[in-house]
Amino acid sequence: MGPGRAGLDTTRQGTQDGGRVAWRGRVQSDSRHLMDEYTFTENFNNQGRPSKTYLCYEVERLDGNATIPLDEYKGFVRNKGLDQPEEPCHAELYFLGKIRSWNLDRNQHYRLTCFISWSPCYDCAQKLTTFLKENRHISLHILASRIYTRNHFGCHQSGLCELQAAGARITIMTFEDFKHCWETFVDHKGKPFQPWEGLNVKSQALCAELQAILKTQQN
Repeated sequence: MGPGRAGLDTTRQGTQDGGRVAWRGRVQSDSRHLMDEYTFTENFNNQGRPSKTYLCYEVERLDGNATIPLDEYKGFVRNKGLDQPEEPCHAELYFLGKIRSWNLDRNQHYRLTCFISWSPCYDCAQKLTTFLKENRHISLHILASRIYTRNHFGCHQSGLCELQAAGARITIMTFEDFKHCWETFVDHKGKPFQPWEGLNVKSQALCAELQAILKTQQN
């Protein structure tokens, strides 16, 4: 989780951040709220270091070789910091609470895909690991914009390795992933995704860094 990571469900109500509206309350035909363009670029630009963490999620039910999107379980959350009411909460932990509230059928198989602005911190990686071990009917793919390296709760490297060992797939976001998030979770008003300078170079560097981290599990 990124600096100041602590979840707020932004699919329900808007917040103000430094005088800017954190997201807009416009609702699509599928009744989902969307992130505004500034919030997406500020938090998912892989060359920045924002103090917040955003997590976009989508769920599919696996039926043999077919995948069935469950659009009712699609949206985004963000961390809840000290500047907000109630207890601070990391975005991943807020998301885990939402998953549990869905009561997904244990006789079915599901894939959760999360696009997150910071990779999980050690504590969140541990809780995600425990969740996967307790819910074998759910698989998890985490795509991170950048790698979180502050060790408030322990070694972030070992947390990611343990999460991968529990069955999670962990990768770095590429141009196509940023484009998908823009088209799916952002109120872009019909504008195409415009990559920022250096996106691909930074993504490749982070990918190499993540691969080095995850290889330590196998050595």
